[in-house]
Amino acid sequence: MDSSDGDRVGHGGPPAAYRSLRAVLHALRDRIGVNETAQLAAQLPMVLRGAFYEDWVPARVPATYRDREEFLSRIMREAGLAGETEASYAATAVIAVLSRHVSEGELEDVVRALPENLRTLFQPASR
Repeated sequence: MDSSDGDRVGHGGPPAAYRSLRAVLHALRDRIGVNETAQLAAQLPMVLRGAFYEDWVPARVPATYRDREEFLSRIMREAGLAGETEASYAATAVIAVLSRHVSEGELEDVVRALPENLRTLFQPASR
């Protein structure tokens, strides 16, 4: 992860960017299930892998967010964001960061593991 990655993830400097990145990774991780989580984590740089697995309880996954708003609310709360719009921007920024570090095929697998109403948040940017 380089300095441009932080610019994509959040405003307010590195602490805010890290909180946003961590919140999105956790919401995503808890929704995609154990096997897909392990496959995604295997491709993450070590620093992202640590944030991704932090506080993970595999027995509680996959989470069943009922809708997009519930998913974004989780990101908003964990990252301390002002609203769902900021949470949506954070999700979009995180997929852009992941697209620089994870294979295209793995990102496609992750997006396919999400329910239809969440997939639009994580459409990989063209490489």
